Amino acid sequence: MAASPSSPSAGPRTRMPAALYALTAGSFGIGCAEFVIMGLLLQVSADLGVTIAAAGMLVSGYALGVFAGAPVLTLLTRRMPRKAVLMALMMIYTVGNAACALAPDYTTLMIARVVTSLTHGTFFGVGAVVATGLVPANRRASAISVMFSGLTLATLLGMPAGAWLGLQFGWRSTFWAMTAIGLVSLTVIALLVQSSRDDTAPVRLVDELKTIGRPQVLLGLLMTVLQALGTFAVITYIQPMLTRVTGFAESAVSPILLLFGGGMIIGNILGGRMADRRPTGALLGALLALTVVLASMTLSLHHAVAVVVFVGVLGIAAFSTVSPLQLRVLRHAQGAGQNLASSFNIAAFNLGNGLGAWLGGAVVDHGPGLQALPWIAALAPLAALGIALVAVRMARSASGKPGAYHLDPA
Repeated sequence: MAASPSSPSAGPRTRMPAALYALTAGSFGIGCAEFVIMGLLLQVSADLGVTIAAAGMLVSGYALGVFAGAPVLTLLTRRMPRKAVLMALMMIYTVGNAACALAPDYTTLMIARVVTSLTHGTFFGVGAVVATGLVPANRRASAISVMFSGLTLATLLGMPAGAWLGLQFGWRSTFWAMTAIGLVSLTVIALLVQSSRDDTAPVRLVDELKTIGRPQVLLGLLMTVLQALGTFAVITYIQPMLTRVTGFAESAVSPILLLFGGGMIIGNILGGRMADRRPTGALLGALLALTVVLASMTLSLHHAVAVVVFVGVLGIAAFSTVSPLQLRVLRHAQGAGQNLASSFNIAAFNLGNGLGAWLGGAVVDHGPGLQALPWIAALAPLAALGIALVAVRMARSASGKPGAYHLDPA
């Protein structure tokens, strides 16, 4: 879906097209489903009679559903018009959240969460390809960040609002609110995203699968898994961490989560702009920053002001990695298989999400406890940084360029 020379998006200084903001609306709705449960763990745990760690597994269940659903749905819908795919996914999202609101027990809630999650990876994967095709090459990372800003807004507004609704009216009211968001998002996509008129033959399945097997693509996916693992090991359990370690009242969690969401927006914008200029330098710098923030956060947990600051900074550090990681996978998947590679990267993010929630639960139930989560989580982005350095060196060796070590190879 590359922009033609006469298209509105062809000029480097033109405004972002309206269709891009329709994708942002959809990403906001789906982002709410992913993040809102993190502000409801205590309410769900008490109402359904399960442990906090079991409630945290609702995050893992959703994430693993994304991991499994993203490549499968992307392949099943590869011959469908992109607008039809996006609208069908939003319909499933809406029905899935209504099922969560009506769930009578923990098992039913888990199943409904998994059904809802099946839409996530394909929506972001296909949407990211659509977004990069709407703008010139030098604005692709920014286009991705605009689309993913819906995800960050879901954290800024959706997660604290969902936590407040859960506290005031019960956790089921939050899922009814997301059902309404799904209907609104579906309407916006129907109105603003144009039907695809691309008549080119679809890429052969074997060629798409070969693209996923490229070493640089695989390394990029592994970096995404580790980045998300570190972030979600902490943020999944932020509610009990703030209340049981730092000593905040439950009513204080919602406004504190606003800072995390605000940090995500800042980090998302910064990551996109930096990746437009120096894609690999932006990636290495973001992974280093995330490692340092998580490792240092442990020291802040017993100091109310410091931990609030770190919650906001964690949002910046975590989401400054998103656009560089997504762009790197797309760049190394040039040609055949960009849709599938993009969806696999979203699946990788959510695999890391699920593994992070599982790791956090293990640390809480069987390890050193909530206060140790941040420094243990820091090991994951540190490993991602090491892999990124290896990937850059491999790319330079493959290009045959002698001389100094550069931060911005293709």
